[in-house]
Formats: sequence, structure tokens, C-alpha cells
Amino acid sequence: MLHSATRPVLVVALAAALAGCFNSAETVSEIYGGTMGSTYSIKWVGTDETPPPEALQTGVEALLAEFDSEVSTWRDDSDLARFNSLPAGSCQDMPESVLELVSLAEELHQHSDGGFDITIGPLLDLWGFHGGLASQTIPEAAALAEVLQNVGQQHLRTVDGQLCKDANVQVDLSGVAAGYVVDRVVEHLAAQGITSYMVEITGELKAAGLKPGDVPWRIAIEEPRDDSRIAQLILPLDGHGVSTSGDYRNYFELDGKRYSHTFDPRNGQPVMHQLAAVTVLHPDTARADGLSTLLLVKGPEQGWLYAVEQDIAALFVIRKGVGFESRSTPRFKALKQGKE
Repeated sequence: MLHSATRPVLVVALAAALAGCFNSAETVSEIYGGTMGSTYSIKWVGTDETPPPEALQTGVEALLAEFDSEVSTWRDDSDLARFNSLPAGSCQDMPESVLELVSLAEELHQHSDGGFDITIGPLLDLWGFHGGLASQTIPEAAALAEVLQNVGQQHLRTVDGQLCKDANVQVDLSGVAAGYVVDRVVEHLAAQGITSYMVEITGELKAAGLKPGDVPWRIAIEEPRDDSRIAQLILPLDGHGVSTSGDYRNYFELDGKRYSHTFDPRNGQPVMHQLAAVTVLHPDTARADGLSTLLLVKGPEQGWLYAVEQDIAALFVIRKGVGFESRSTPRFKALKQGKE
């Protein structure tokens, strides 16, 4: 699972508006700002009936602020933070956003045989991924076993609008939250009559419609290099969310081994396979968000089989010696070629 503090630097799907020249009465408007410890950017094609950018930004930022008050783990007054402070055996009323995200996380948890898990925060703490380079270390077996007692999505359940826990688990929804709020913003834009847009929030992105001149929105997907950002391919995007999970910018090396911040919660260990990054395209951005993590945990062989069997549009980038090899699922190739 990815953590919200590190996710923005890992995302390789860029909200690059690669605009051509055009002559049109229509214009592309843009608003941007800060949210969820990172940034957001929204571009859209307006009409005479579209609200002015200032009014649209007010509505969007109210939506983002409300969502942050529900799911943030960085403030102690959010609904989720208050739940995390409760002891084992507790239940708490939760807003619809949290319940929907937990439901999606449970589906991903089951489809990954427990590999996708929203309670792994203590593992990241134990291995030092929350404390800077100096704190990153391999924990003792006894300490790892102790932490694993309070890790596991199976300790969560929802009952009549409440979230309950039967162990002292800490929930972090960052593996699906950004994609979810992208979808919420898209719904807000639709209510304002906006059908052509590109919405990017903390690296998760969705676009639909055409820019002036009938030009599609395009995104750049980076080649996963540790030291630079290089566009690997350019994709048109129409009605799909895009999410990338990768381990190549947040890891540490010790005794010649590379330890990723992507964890397998079943054994408490960082994943050690050669899958460097996975990009997923899906109409549901929250699902794209979660699936990119699920596939990264599964790895280059099991993840590939799952993506093909489930007809997921996914791009796998696998380490090969000092370089990388890319592999696209049939659904991804169809979307890339505009055959969807």
C-alpha cells in the first residue's frame, strides 16, 4: 500500500496539457491549489452557462475541505482520526465517503488474498518510512510480530452506518482516497454543466471530452527512473481515470538489497520483486487508484495474470538489469490505440 505522504512523488501519470494550436471561441480555464498535503489542478472547457472560475473554485475547495475532515490521518479531528484513536472493540458512525471507501478496500482486499490492506500504517512506521532516511532499518523479528498483531483488514467491519474494529488497527485510506475524491469533483463539475475536463488531485487524474479544436486531453506517463522524469508514452484520455503506483522513488538499500515502501501486509515485509511501477486506466478513478496498488503488491507474474483475467487496462514496468521493460494488457493497448 502507498502512503499519502509519499504518493505524490511516486505518481508517473502527469497532468500534462499537451495543447496544440487552435482557433476557437471556447477557452480552457484552470484552477489549482493545495489539498490533502499535496496539490490539485482542474482544467475545463467552459460555456456561456458555466460558472466563473472563482465560483467553481469555491465549490471545489468546499468539497475538498469536507472530504479532508472525513478521511484525513494528518489531523486529529477528522472522522477517521477519531476512529483510529478508539480502542479495540469500538464502533463509530461514519460519513458515506468513509463507508464507501472501506467497502471498496474490502473488495480489493479479497481480490488480492489480503495483499491490499488499509491498516498497514504501523508497518511503515516500524520500517522507518515515516521518519526520514536515518530511521529506515530492518526491524527485529519480535518487533515485527508484535506490530502484525494490529495489522489486518479482517479486523474491520461495517454495521448500520458504523465502522467497527475488533483489534487496535489504524486505518489509512490513502490507497483509494485521492481517486475517490477525483470522482467526486468530476460529479461536481457535471452538476455545473461541465463535460470536458481534466481533474488531477495529488497525482490521481481523470479526463473526458475534447479541448477546443477537437483535441483530446493527453497525459504523459513517466519512465521510472530514480533520478529524473522522462515521458515514456503519451496517452489520450476520455472518460477514464488513471493511477500509477511504483516503488522507485521511495526505498532504501542495505547490504545490497533494495527495500521498497510497498508492503505485503501478510508477512510485514516490503515487496522484493522486479515490478517497478503499474499504471491503471479505469472509468472509476478510485478503483484505478486501488488496482494500481493491488497489482504492484501482486508482482509482475501474478499481477499480470490477474489484470488480464479481469480485463484491466494496465501498463507494467519491470526492472531488467539496469533498464526497464514495459508490458501492456490487451485492454490498455485498446485504449492507447483509441479502439475502446
